[in-house]
Amino acid sequence: MQDRSEAGEGTAVRYAYKASLIGSAHQFELTEDGLSWRIASRSGVWDYADISAVKLSYRPVSMQQQRFRADIDNAKGGRIAILSTTWQTATLVAPQGHLYRDFIVELHRRMQAAGSNARLVGGLGPKTYTAALALLACLAVAMIGLLLTALLTSNWMGALFLVGFAALFTWQVGGFVTRNRPRRYSFDQLPDALLPKAVRNHAR
Repeated sequence: MQDRSEAGEGTAVRYAYKASLIGSAHQFELTEDGLSWRIASRSGVWDYADISAVKLSYRPVSMQQQRFRADIDNAKGGRIAILSTTWQTATLVAPQGHLYRDFIVELHRRMQAAGSNARLVGGLGPKTYTAALALLACLAVAMIGLLLTALLTSNWMGALFLVGFAALFTWQVGGFVTRNRPRRYSFDQLPDALLPKAVRNHAR
C-alpha cells in the first residue's frame, strides 16, 4: 500500500491509502513537476505553486483513534483529501502515521521551495468550533446537574457511573476539540497536534 523513497531534490515521494474496503487505493506522489495524484479513474498533477490551500485536521473514528486528514485545494477549484489510515480488512483500519507525516512535511517543504502563497490552516472552521464549544458547555451543565442529583439522593452507583462517563467523554471529545482549535500556521511550523507523532531514532 505504501512506497516511500528518501526525500531529496529530484526524488519522488509516494503515499497511498484505501478510503474504503471496496475500491482502489488513492495514490499520491511528490515529483519534480508537482503533486501527482490518482483516485479511481481520475488523475492529475498539480504544480506546487498552484496549490491554494492546505487544511490539516484530527479526525478520529471508532475503529481508529489516531486518524488525521489533509485537505488540499487547487487554484482551479479541485480538492483532494489525504488520510493517515488505510482499510486492510472488514474489521481493521490500520494507521500509517509516520508515512503520512513524512509525506505532508515534504509536501510543505516543496511548496515553500516553489514560492507557494497557499493558505495554511488547521482544525475546524471558526463557526463549527464555536458550535462545538457551545454544545460541550451544555452537556457539561447537564452532567453536573445529574451528578449533583445523584449525590443528594445518595445514589453512589449512579454518581460513580457519571464520573466515569465524564472522564471518558472528556478524554475522547476533549482531545478532539483541543487538537482541532482553528489556527493558521506557516511552512516552517506545522502544527504537531494535527500530525501523527514523529518517529524518533534512538542511538544504540
